[in-house]
Amino acid sequence: MRTPEEKLNIEKAIRNDRLVDITTTGRKSGNQYRKEVRLRQIDGQVYLTNNPGTRDWAANLYAIPQFQYHFKESAEIDAIAVAKPVREESEKRQILYALLEKEGALDQLEARVAGSNLFKIDFPEEK
Repeated sequence: MRTPEEKLNIEKAIRNDRLVDITTTGRKSGNQYRKEVRLRQIDGQVYLTNNPGTRDWAANLYAIPQFQYHFKESAEIDAIAVAKPVREESEKRQILYALLEKEGALDQLEARVAGSNLFKIDFPEEK
């Protein structure tokens, strides 16, 4: 169970940090793999996405959605996270539009909708 201060630090990190690490479990090997990714959020809801193409971390999350989310900039906190794929095209487009608009990268929207992974991230331990 998190202290109120830890919960507040996580909320601040979600809103302010740019980079985090994730540790996924290999879908074939069962090994742990740590990868630096960009922290993306809309109104405090965290998402994971990538440039078009395949990614091992995404394939691992499709197979084993529970993983570790490592905040490392404004706070050093590890959190259990669960990835839920966003597959419905209109929902994916809406979320990617909001994320890319914040990044000034709307020119990537169609390519991202067609060829990127998108996951909604929940932190069940934090609720």
